[in-house]
Amino acid sequence: MILKETLKAVVLSQKKSFDELELGVDRDIVNRISMELQHALIISGIRRCGKSTLMHQLSKRIKNFNYLNFEDTRLAGFELSDFEKLDEIYKEEFGECNFYLFDEIQNISGWEIFVRSRLDKKKKFIITGSNASLLSKELGTRLTGRHINIELFPFSFKEAAAFKKWKEGASEFEEYLKEGGFPEYLKYKNQEILRELFTDVIQRDIVARYKIRESKALNEMALYLLTNVGKEFSFNTLKSTFALGSVNTVSAFVSYLEDSYLIFTVPKFDYSLKKQMINPKKIYAIDNGLCVANSVSFSEDKGRMLENLAYLVLRRTNKQIFYFKSGNNHECDFLLKDGAKIKAAIQVCYELNEDNKGRELGGLAEALDQFGLKEGIILTFNQEDELTQNGKKIIVLPLWKWDYRLASIERLHS
Repeated sequence: MILKETLKAVVLSQKKSFDELELGVDRDIVNRISMELQHALIISGIRRCGKSTLMHQLSKRIKNFNYLNFEDTRLAGFELSDFEKLDEIYKEEFGECNFYLFDEIQNISGWEIFVRSRLDKKKKFIITGSNASLLSKELGTRLTGRHINIELFPFSFKEAAAFKKWKEGASEFEEYLKEGGFPEYLKYKNQEILRELFTDVIQRDIVARYKIRESKALNEMALYLLTNVGKEFSFNTLKSTFALGSVNTVSAFVSYLEDSYLIFTVPKFDYSLKKQMINPKKIYAIDNGLCVANSVSFSEDKGRMLENLAYLVLRRTNKQIFYFKSGNNHECDFLLKDGAKIKAAIQVCYELNEDNKGRELGGLAEALDQFGLKEGIILTFNQEDELTQNGKKIIVLPLWKWDYRLASIERLHS
């Protein structure tokens, strides 16, 4: 429970600060979001990726709204019953209002009950959160069919170019490849920002929230995974490496890291769901700059940096992503699945040359054959070409150009 006077002071100071926020660079997604909301709009993503800024951009289309950020330390005692008190303050200070804007709402147990009650009264919500699992659990129980989910990532190359006032070229893309897309880091170029972000995610979003006792092992595992982006891993290997008691503990840790948007795991494709679960997975990270700031060796491997960035481009519009490995150990980096069908096969190679051409084309061509696809893509740093392998068309494109002109893989052949 929190005193009304305390809550009122927080509401007024936060509203003033929110109104004074810089609008920043328009996110790619902002113009695709309708404000004629019949559902609660949920914006989820890692800390400091720009969720509040996107909310602020959307607020400029609204005449009047109520706002609160639940990460404010002054709200430490806020409980579900305090929402009624909050509503009283809003009416006293701002009059009747149809829009609620809430930041990091997952910090309040039972928040979805209040949101559901106001949706029933035709109120509208824009809500941000940085924990996918907590949000989905609560949305699934109380707001099924009453919400729209939007995931926000750090800046894409296009957004970073607008933010930094870059040209759209290979040299600028090379900088983005190393620096990543966290707005605050791009503004100040201080790697300590990204190290503190990593610590915040581990300590505040995972250790404190899930009451983790093996926090040192969790921290070391997270750093290990960030260092090994693009590589395969298994729960058993992690269990042994970090001397954890059980595979279930490792599985839980990886799940917590994914829910906080720090990492992503990609399964090996198999028609058997059981085999998908037990096969080694590949690891990818939310941002190259975050990996570079928290790892000694990651920046030395441009191929893995490009592959990680390619994954992030795909992940923005596709959730069913797999990697392919044949019985001959030929590999293809990414398969995109739509329903029951594989719809695209994509290979990533920093530079395609005579030494690696056979391996890169062979793995892609085998994937194309197995899934009945007519053509595939090889994403490179700055090469453009068109090849044929086993009767299949192979399109070679620089990732930076592909990132710009494709909002999703469905537009590949347009």
